[in-house]
Amino acid sequence: MKNKLIDLNNHLFAQLERLSDEDLTAEEIEKETTRAQAVVAVSDKIIGTASLQLRAASLVAEHGIHIERHLPAIGANKDG
Repeated sequence: MKNKLIDLNNHLFAQLERLSDEDLTAEEIEKETTRAQAVVAVSDKIIGTASLQLRAASLVAEHGIHIERHLPAIGANKDG
C-alpha cells in the first residue's frame, strides 16, 4: 500500500499551512477553504475505516481467530 496514516497526517498539516498563508487573497482563501473541506471529508472517511479495522483486529486478538468468519472484511472468503 502506498499511502499510510502518517501520509494523511502530513497532508492535513500541509493544508493547515496553506490556510495559514497570510499572503493569500480573498479568492485564494476561498479556494483553500473549499479544498480544506474536501480534505477533511475524505480524511474523516479514512480515519473511520482505520478505526473499524483496528476494532476488528482487537476482536480477533481478544476472542481468537475463530471470530474471523464473522468479520469478512479481514478474513478469507470461506465460500470459495
